[in-house]
Amino acid sequence: METEGNGQDFLQFANKIGYDIGENMEQNIDMHFQKNFDFLPDFALFIASYKVKKTFSRQTTPPKQIQNSIRFFFHNVFDDEPTNGKGKLKTPEKPPYVRIFPSELPHTSIFRKNWHVKVVSVFISADYLKSFLNDDVEHFPFLFDNGNQFLIEEMMTDDILRTINDIVKKEEPTGLNSYYYKLKTIELLFYLFQSLNKREKSVHQKLNSKDIKAIYSVRDTLISSLDKPVPIAQLKQVAGMNELKMRQLFTQVFGMGIYDYYQNVRMKEAARLLRDEKLSVSEVGYQMGFENLSHFSRVFEKNIGKKPKKYSKELM
Repeated sequence: METEGNGQDFLQFANKIGYDIGENMEQNIDMHFQKNFDFLPDFALFIASYKVKKTFSRQTTPPKQIQNSIRFFFHNVFDDEPTNGKGKLKTPEKPPYVRIFPSELPHTSIFRKNWHVKVVSVFISADYLKSFLNDDVEHFPFLFDNGNQFLIEEMMTDDILRTINDIVKKEEPTGLNSYYYKLKTIELLFYLFQSLNKREKSVHQKLNSKDIKAIYSVRDTLISSLDKPVPIAQLKQVAGMNELKMRQLFTQVFGMGIYDYYQNVRMKEAARLLRDEKLSVSEVGYQMGFENLSHFSRVFEKNIGKKPKKYSKELM
């Protein structure tokens, strides 16, 4: 069943799937756009664009009507349309990404005043997900064999972003709406699992809240200085753990090693500067800390798939 409209509609949807959003969530956001779909007891999907009116935090809770659920939380992933005469809002300066975690994993979400949040969230039962993956389930044991103590973050592919924008756009099919959105959600998960299947293999350890906070602090420190890599010794201090554990947990959460991740984010920022700021290749290379433009070109091609000059020309 689908619902679409204001915050009250979202509250009705949350109540139906047994998802406690809390009073803070209800009172402190200004909903601009939403779509909600439930396919109980297998999965539910909600899409929302809203502005945070006041800084608050909330504890996440599992939806009671979807047993043993896994949550796929896509951030900053669709083009926002002006609604209700309010116009476009400023998007957070964070690239699109998806976090995957068991709904029962204890987690505190913080919402900052004036943030414009654009999310797509899928709650799906582990059993239904296994049936969806079928024989391929063996490639993703960390999703099912970790005692509800895992967290994965994956960057977006073009296929994922395109599918999400297909789901979000307001043009509705002429019939079979429920079937259409069910298929689109499965398509979205298909592209996501294609991406997850390419991750660097690692032994998955159970994570506690301290580990998660430490690894995200490492990530945030790492990408705070894209023109100059942060020394490992400094990252160890930030993490408060030995280097081996830090590297293992980082790869487990983000799917690649620390400096592979650094270069990937660095080149995505370089691509943004070429695309949005219209800087020259040499300007971007030097701004990203490269003294040798040939080296910059090789790293860019490895991460973006084409040389920066070709990428820049295709934007003209």
